Amino acid sequence: MLQTRLDHLLEKFVANGPTGVGLSVQKESQVIYENYIGYANLEKEKKVTANTIYRIYSMSKIVTCVAALQLWEKGEFLLTDPLSDYLPEFKEMDVLVAGKLVKAESPITIKDLFTMTSGITYGGDGSEVERMTSQVMQEVHAIERQKEVSQLRLFAEKISNNPLAFHPGTHWRYGLSHDVLGALIEVITGLSFAEYLNTYIFTPLQMKDTFFQVPIEKKHRLATFYQRDEDGVLIENTWIDEQAEPVPIMESGGAGLHSTLGDYQKFAHCLALGGSYDGARIISNPTLDLMVQNHLPEEMLPEFGLHYQHGYGYGLGVRVMIDQTMGGSNSSIGEFGWPGFAGTYTSIDRNKQVSAVYMQQMLPSLEFYHQPRIRNVIYSAIE
Repeated sequence: MLQTRLDHLLEKFVANGPTGVGLSVQKESQVIYENYIGYANLEKEKKVTANTIYRIYSMSKIVTCVAALQLWEKGEFLLTDPLSDYLPEFKEMDVLVAGKLVKAESPITIKDLFTMTSGITYGGDGSEVERMTSQVMQEVHAIERQKEVSQLRLFAEKISNNPLAFHPGTHWRYGLSHDVLGALIEVITGLSFAEYLNTYIFTPLQMKDTFFQVPIEKKHRLATFYQRDEDGVLIENTWIDEQAEPVPIMESGGAGLHSTLGDYQKFAHCLALGGSYDGARIISNPTLDLMVQNHLPEEMLPEFGLHYQHGYGYGLGVRVMIDQTMGGSNSSIGEFGWPGFAGTYTSIDRNKQVSAVYMQQMLPSLEFYHQPRIRNVIYSAIE
């Protein structure tokens, strides 16, 4: 039943959206569904396979938060610690309020980075702080291209010169907080962020195809990124990878990783099993208990936007199901995960020991059409 329903759903997706998709579902120790439909490159009729590499964008965030929590488990920091204890440039931050700079009423804590309540935004045109953030990113990218090395630490220093969008801890705003977490990991460990992830997550889980920069010898496996116009026509997006060359965007913990379906499923299912997979433990179950609780106060939940309307709260870097009736969801309370910019998606359930990973490469991603349907079909067929 699950096979038939999911095959039909994915075929429907491909008929009306992305050129190709992949989906893996694991329960306990078994793969209960895995299929690849359509093309990684439509023009060349190159099919999606288990070897296809995807840009996972914001699904990088879960990896980054688990990496940081590994250090928390070792006593390297407390969630309540001011960020400036480790990154001194974030001491005595300013906040832009009604066009005027005022001193932040409280310091950015490390927990504020996890929960996106730091006041650090993404770039954009919606506010002066967003425009200033865009300028910082352009400067960091330009330096990277000259030096051909990641500039994550420089990024943190430059972003600290910007004012915050709000006083820390007072609002939820999606932004570069998890990229700053990557810089924190570098300062604490003395390793580059990529080296840390390789040593403490990717190698233990045998994730051999997960990296910030796709190696030259594997680039032929990278799925083509498509733009879908208003008429449903798919056009190859040629600009999306420019920021990742010749080095990745400052080893971005918020959006920089590439992975295969199988590799990311190893990570996701490790969390579904309580932090241990195939003999390798990367995080403890009690730490996951903390990570996958809703950490936003009631008044802040509406700022979580459509995810909140779908029944989710926000934990330490992950959405967390807190209200099945609001979301019209049959998933468990505590089901968690996060999507990616190009429509990638993961759903993780420790109660049922189930994980699902979905891959595609398209904008607009249609995530709020695809992802709840994937989740509901899976839960309707598992016991």
